[in-house]
Amino acid sequence: MNNIVFNYLIKNFLKTFLLVVAVIYCFGVVLNLFEEVEFFKNTNTSILTPLVLTCIFVPSVIIKLLPFIIFISCMWFMVKIRNNKDLLTLKIYGYSNIKIFFILAFTSFMLGWIVLTAINPLTSSMVQYYEKTKSKFARDIDHLITFNKNGLWIKESLNNGERIIKALRPDGFYLEQVEIFHLNKDYSLKEKIFSERVNIKKNIWKLEDVIIFKLKNNIVEKNEVDIYEIKSIYNYEKINTLFSNADSLSFLDLVLNYNHLLKKGYNRTFLDQNLHSMLSLPFFLFLMTSLASILTLYSLKRSDNLRFIVLGMVVSVLVYYFKDLSVALGQTDRIPLNLSIWSPIIALSLFTFIGVLQINEK
Repeated sequence: MNNIVFNYLIKNFLKTFLLVVAVIYCFGVVLNLFEEVEFFKNTNTSILTPLVLTCIFVPSVIIKLLPFIIFISCMWFMVKIRNNKDLLTLKIYGYSNIKIFFILAFTSFMLGWIVLTAINPLTSSMVQYYEKTKSKFARDIDHLITFNKNGLWIKESLNNGERIIKALRPDGFYLEQVEIFHLNKDYSLKEKIFSERVNIKKNIWKLEDVIIFKLKNNIVEKNEVDIYEIKSIYNYEKINTLFSNADSLSFLDLVLNYNHLLKKGYNRTFLDQNLHSMLSLPFFLFLMTSLASILTLYSLKRSDNLRFIVLGMVVSVLVYYFKDLSVALGQTDRIPLNLSIWSPIIALSLFTFIGVLQINEK
């Protein structure tokens, strides 16, 4: 009988969770589809393209919202079994509030690890496909930037021609072994610049150990200077932002290929932030489930349903903004970044511990 009751709890909790995920997924598809249709309205593509891209993009949004989805799912499930008297039946079979709480919370905890190790790599691949497909249809192609096995490539449109920049690799605020090609409007080479090291912290790039080849009257002139400056629309922050889409990096990539990602030019702070954010997900799911269980198990009165719905919405908003504020403080160096990610977990843990003691007495 204990196994039957245990399976009943987990099975129905997961059914409720999947139902909530399905509803939010459909809602997300409808909202995002309008944005994709707007993007593709001036291209020769069918409605199928924005629909497919929407369907593969929304799962990554679902993962971001997972703590709040699990919170809503748990509250819905607990209110349902409380209203249909199943909660009293469970207690007759020896399932106390604290036991029900731990079963649901640990189910959410394990669900978090399943999402990180099995689902997140899939959604990351889907986001990469989404970005590559949309980049093919981008209307503003005058300025392009890409990073591949041959290094960093940048194309800029200038008033009197084009500029193509190739760098072997990024290194903090610097680009290493840089080649710059200046072309006229007919795409003929006017100037070629070599630099061992370029500071790109600001839009005025500072080139070091520079060799300049300039074509004048079909004669190549060579000049060597220690420092040379050029103005670019790109700087370190802008370039870093272009390659800072956390959705395209999976948990397994961060764990298994961390050093490789650093060598590719990813910012260490960016990687650490995303790694700790992903590691905190199972604990966040555990605590949000705990929070929902505490709120619903505190009272068995049906008249409290509306109060629980309102309270649940308020709690979700507060947790969201507290989490966002904490991360913002970490990004601005007010507090250590890793601490800013785990601070909401620590705060919710303290609140949950007090709440568990309360519901255990019910």
